[in-house]
Amino acid sequence: MRFTVCGCAALFAACAGAPPPDNPTASPRAEQRNEARGLEQAEAQCAKQGKHAEASRVDGETIYNCVSRD
Repeated sequence: MRFTVCGCAALFAACAGAPPPDNPTASPRAEQRNEARGLEQAEAQCAKQGKHAEASRVDGETIYNCVSRD
């Protein structure tokens, strides 16, 4: 019984820390949050280079590129 409880706790902890799986049926609101989070991360990375992030769609995926500020 003790091993079952420990095993369940370990499994729950592993699942809680894992990134969410791609879900093609995710709600539009969840998709918008994911896109916004991706843009924020891209902007932060590009800012380190003195650039800003530019988004484009390729095969249904959003791709971020760092471009010079004009």
